[in-house]
Amino acid sequence: MIWYTALVLAVAVERLAELVVARRNTRWSLARGGTEAGSGHYPAMVVLHTALLAGCLAEVHLTGRPFLPALGWTMVAVTVAAQLLRWWCITTLGPRWNTRVIVVPGLPLVTGGPYRWLRHPNYVAVAAEGIALPLVHGAWVTAVAFTVLNAALMAVRIRCEDEALARLPVAAARA
Repeated sequence: MIWYTALVLAVAVERLAELVVARRNTRWSLARGGTEAGSGHYPAMVVLHTALLAGCLAEVHLTGRPFLPALGWTMVAVTVAAQLLRWWCITTLGPRWNTRVIVVPGLPLVTGGPYRWLRHPNYVAVAAEGIALPLVHGAWVTAVAFTVLNAALMAVRIRCEDEALARLPVAAARA
């Protein structure tokens, strides 16, 4: 279980790195006339993502969930793939990537990298991680709870992003 705790903590550190990047990118976007949309759902997103990490640890430690190698190692691979996809999105969008929905007028829609194939690849990474990270060590309750709540949140978030982009005179970069 120690290595699982280390894995979850490593993901938490990765998330903190994302917040550092997002804060820098927020300043960049706002300096260029960017506007934020949908700030009302942001606190719920922060709570949900924090609860995912806490739930992974709590469920495994409190219930003694076993590590099942066939499932566990497969989910480790999915978790790593989700991180790689997330950072591919971040590097593709550059200073436009953010944890908030901020659009900058006049910027063209990004169609490179994973956006060539998917409209919202970052959310594919989030969904994959939300299933895989708990299942690395059999925390199926956390995986199910996160997936259901994340689906509801993503319905709001994606609609917010799409509406924010549609309001711009020229297609803008993804938030």
